[in-house]
Amino acid sequence: MEPVVVVLLVVGLLLLLLGAALLAPRLRRRQAPPPEAPPPATPPQPPPQAPPAAGPTAEPTTAEPPVAPPVEQPEPTAGRLVRLRARLARSENALGRGLLGLLSRDRLDEDAWEEVEETLLGADVGVAATTDLVARLRERTRVLGTRSADELRAMLSEELVAVLAPELDRTLAAHRVDGAPGVLLMVGVNGSGKTTTCGKVARVLVADGHSVVLGAADTFRAAAADQLATWAGRVGAEVVRGAEGADPASVAFDAVRRGAEAGVETVVIDTAGRLQNKVGLMDELGKVKRVIEKRTRVTETLLVIDATTGQNALTQAKVFTEAVDVTGVVLTKLDGSAKGGIVIGVQRQLGIPVKLVGLGEGPDDLAPFDPKQFVAALLGGAP
Repeated sequence: MEPVVVVLLVVGLLLLLLGAALLAPRLRRRQAPPPEAPPPATPPQPPPQAPPAAGPTAEPTTAEPPVAPPVEQPEPTAGRLVRLRARLARSENALGRGLLGLLSRDRLDEDAWEEVEETLLGADVGVAATTDLVARLRERTRVLGTRSADELRAMLSEELVAVLAPELDRTLAAHRVDGAPGVLLMVGVNGSGKTTTCGKVARVLVADGHSVVLGAADTFRAAAADQLATWAGRVGAEVVRGAEGADPASVAFDAVRRGAEAGVETVVIDTAGRLQNKVGLMDELGKVKRVIEKRTRVTETLLVIDATTGQNALTQAKVFTEAVDVTGVVLTKLDGSAKGGIVIGVQRQLGIPVKLVGLGEGPDDLAPFDPKQFVAALLGGAP
């Protein structure tokens, strides 16, 4: 019995060993493989772009360069005063009409002549010119016995023209001298329209065929240089300017130098007009002229006067004539509340010819002064 048991145990053990040998390869195949190395990192990719919208492809935009204003051609100066006669006739002055009415009375007694004097003085003719004009009118009416309307108009016209001294030279000295440009120095108080008049004078010169450079030497007023540049741009002229508060004489000198380099005919210099600082202003004007004349001479000094200021204009004029050698007068705003006699008063008291008159706000409303045409406008008739 025991041998049988032993045999069975041996057989069982052999069977177990055989089963283990058969199962081992299968168990090795079922074990998890070793972890694989991670793939190499790749750089981040930009997000996909949305497809362009259907339609025409947009052109790249570029900034447009600033467009220069068109250059204007000023109106000819010949005949401007004739064209503006209607404006002067509509102005508030009653000089011509008042005198004609008084002189056409049936009887010219002392009361009538006193009214004539009052009319002349009220029109800003001035005392000296009034006295002289009344004396001549009295003599002519007494000796010649002029009575008809046409004869009175002719007599009054002759006397008014005579007192305006038509023999004076009223041309602008704006031509080149000794190879250098003519230099026009513009002076006057602030508010008289001086800077605007500089621009209009440039238009007058361009209309007469001159080439022009403008100098913005009123460096104490910030808007003056910009205003002058606007006027210059309209006629294709160049402006020389400095920084605000710069030395006016230096700016004026640079303008003259630039005019000489460019070979222009005329240089027009705007200056300061702060009359409240009388001594400083006069010294500054004198310095500007001296500095300019280190290079060339000033051919014309024009005093700009607001005609509506009446007798104050004469006071202002005297101040400027003490500082610089004024060679001509420009009367502005003559079409408004100004009285026509101021032309006579200024010229008679200063002994300086009125060369230009402003009769409106338009760019070409500055006209060369002609005594005969002016008197005709005052009297409302033909010259």
